[in-house]
Amino acid sequence: MSNNSNAILVLSDGTTFHGNSCGKIGTATGEIAFNTGMTGYQEIFTDPSYHGQIITMANAHIGNYGTNKFEVESNNSQIKGLVVKKFAHHFSRYGVENQLLNDFLISDNVVGIKDIDTRALISYIRENGAQNAVISSENKSDKELNELLKKAPSMKGLELASKVSVQESYEIGEGPIKVALIDFGVKKNIIRCLNERGCKVKVFPYDVSLEQITNYEPDGIMLSNGPGDPEPLKHSIGVVKELVNLNYPIFGICLGHQILALSQGLKTEKMYNGHRGINHPVKNLITNKCEITSQNHGFVVKRHDVVNHSGIELTHEHLNDNTVAGISIIGKNAFSVQYHPESSPGPNDSRYLFDQFIENIKK
Repeated sequence: MSNNSNAILVLSDGTTFHGNSCGKIGTATGEIAFNTGMTGYQEIFTDPSYHGQIITMANAHIGNYGTNKFEVESNNSQIKGLVVKKFAHHFSRYGVENQLLNDFLISDNVVGIKDIDTRALISYIRENGAQNAVISSENKSDKELNELLKKAPSMKGLELASKVSVQESYEIGEGPIKVALIDFGVKKNIIRCLNERGCKVKVFPYDVSLEQITNYEPDGIMLSNGPGDPEPLKHSIGVVKELVNLNYPIFGICLGHQILALSQGLKTEKMYNGHRGINHPVKNLITNKCEITSQNHGFVVKRHDVVNHSGIELTHEHLNDNTVAGISIIGKNAFSVQYHPESSPGPNDSRYLFDQFIENIKK
C-alpha cells in the first residue's frame, strides 16, 4: 500500500530535498552515496559493504520486480536509508516467494524518501563529494535535523567490520580444498563461488587470531569485502601480514584487497564520491583484457604507493579514473581486486579470479 507521508532529505552542507516517504516511517543518518546499477536493488540493499549508508538509486524506477528471499547477500538490509525517484508499490513477477519492496524495507527498518529529483541529487554528490545526510518522515524541525547531522560520524576513520562480521566461526560446503575466510562483511555469493569450486569454507570473525587460522590448516585464505575505513583494522592488518609471510595462497576482495595492501605498507585514501555500480570498466594489465565489473567502495589504495613499491605489481586498473583495481605481491602467493568478481555484471567477466585462486592453491 502506498505511503505518501511527507519526507525530507538534508545533506550536511544544508542542501535540502523534499519528497514523500517509503519504507519505514522514521529518521536515519549516514553517509549518502549513489549506485548506478539498473538492476539488483535487493542485492545492493543487503550487501554488508553498504552498512549504515544512505543509498541513492540512479535508476528512476525501483521496486518494480519486488523482492525475493533468494536475492540477498546477507540476512537483512544493511542500508539505513533509501533515496529514489519513482517507487513501485506493486510489482510484476512470477513466483510465490516474492513480496513488495516496501514491506521488505519496513521489516528491516529502512527509512526511505521517494519522488525527488535523483538526477539533481547525484549530480550534486558528484560535484561536491560524499557527505553525511539525514532522511526523516517524522516532521522534525530543522534544528533537530541539524543536531542529528552533527552527531553522525564521518566515514573516514570509521571501523564497521565489527558490526557485520560473524561472531562465531562456522563451516559451509564440502570439498577437498579448505579455505579460511576472514569475514569483514562477506557477501553470500563469495562463499557460493568457492563452494562451487570444491572448497570447504570456514568463515572466521574479523578479529580472528593468526593461531586460530593456522590451527585450521587451510589450503588458502579469502579476505572478504566489508564496510568502512580499512585503516582502523590494525589487528586484521597484522594477521594478514603474517599470513603473507607464511606464503599462504591469499585472495582479497574490496575491503580485503585494501587490508592486503595495508599489510604491505601501502596506504589507502577516501575517494571523492566512490565507485558504486555494475558497469565499471576495468583493464587486466597482465592479459590486456577488459572486464565490466560490479563495484562498491568509498576508499581506494593509493596508486602512487603501488607503482613505487618494488614488491607490488599493479594487475588491474579502473579505466574511468585509473585508480588501483587489483594488485599482486611479487614473490608471494597473494593477490586482490577492488571490485566484486562474485557479481555478474559482465555477466561473468571476473569469475576467472576464483579459478586463479584455486590454481594458486593447487600449485
